[in-house]
Amino acid sequence: MKKDLFIVALIILIFFVISFLTNILGPIIPDIIDSFTLSIGLAGFLPFSFFVAYAVMSIPSGLLVDRFKEKKVLLAAFFIAFLGAMIFAVIPSFGVALSSLFMIGVGMAMLQVVINPLLRTAGGEKHFAFNSVLGQLAFGAASFLSPMLYSYLVTNMHTDDTSFIISILNGLVPENLKWVSLYWVFAIIALVMVVVIFMVRFPTVELKEDEKVDVGGTLKELLANKTVLLYFFGIFCYVGTEQGVANWASKFLQDYHGENPATTGAMVISYFWGLLTIGCLLGLVLLKFFDSRKVLIFFTSGAIVSLLLALFGSAAMAIVAFPLCGFFASVMWSIIFSLALNSLKDHHGTFSGILCTGIAGGAVVPLIVGGLAELLGLRFAMLFLLITLGYILSIGIWAKPLVTNATVRNFKELFRS
Repeated sequence: MKKDLFIVALIILIFFVISFLTNILGPIIPDIIDSFTLSIGLAGFLPFSFFVAYAVMSIPSGLLVDRFKEKKVLLAAFFIAFLGAMIFAVIPSFGVALSSLFMIGVGMAMLQVVINPLLRTAGGEKHFAFNSVLGQLAFGAASFLSPMLYSYLVTNMHTDDTSFIISILNGLVPENLKWVSLYWVFAIIALVMVVVIFMVRFPTVELKEDEKVDVGGTLKELLANKTVLLYFFGIFCYVGTEQGVANWASKFLQDYHGENPATTGAMVISYFWGLLTIGCLLGLVLLKFFDSRKVLIFFTSGAIVSLLLALFGSAAMAIVAFPLCGFFASVMWSIIFSLALNSLKDHHGTFSGILCTGIAGGAVVPLIVGGLAELLGLRFAMLFLLITLGYILSIGIWAKPLVTNATVRNFKELFRS
């Protein structure tokens, strides 16, 4: 039992690390633009390089797990992430940044495939739902904390601060590239995870039918299914919206309101992820009382209003409204995913692989916003997110799941459940 609890704790830590490495890009984009004298359009290739790795690796990672098992895939994933972070820490340039982010993205995509079946096996089927929520809370906590770490490092490096960590990083990072210190931290974290995982013996995982991926006839059959493609674009639009806000909000605040990316920008992105996590918990409660499609429509409408207030309101309004976009986006992933799986009778494993490939929306949408910003300015470019949000809103209207989420009609029924 103690061993299994340790494995569960380790997997929760992996959730934390995935988010810590994934969601720091938004706060540092303004620094990358300034340091390498980039146009906004070129900066759009930074999230593209990271998230396109999910399109490349989501399904192949399932095949790697089948052949080499979970431990070897975990080791490979963190080692690739370590190499990606390390090469950029040592050779900070725009070209290297693109390769580095792709490598880190490959590692994170591999981890995403492994951790849920492993969590189910280590924690037990009865506790899987609870442990999954813990994992998502760890994911949200890391997203909240990583911008704070960025702010701390950038504001304290090459100053009078003589603390141990700052002193070491001062010797590794040039004064004009303080934000690169994050990649030294990432490299160390990834290397520590390699060592820890190498020393741990993992349980044997028997994949359930809805966790297996078939790249033969089943994949072709699903790709020809209109419902599959509609939900794929739903996930594509959700991740694109999430990253479109998270990656460009700090730059927007800098350009239109003169806010400092290392302080105000980092705080806004931190609260964006923090409110997204809180919204997930509220969503769990709301889904007990309301049809998921109605919840999706309500929250998406809130996200649209928040985005418009952020783009066309005052600085104070934008500082509040951008995080509110995260709050209203909180339920979208889980509802779209569950509606999708509940719309097909079988082949859920392969279908899940296709849906996860939709994470590539995080590559394409910020790139489109960056390109449009070259022509229209960032304010009007970010209006492109109304298209992705509009598509998500439409899912709440046309979705026809075979099984709808169970709701309670009164408090007595809630307590009985």
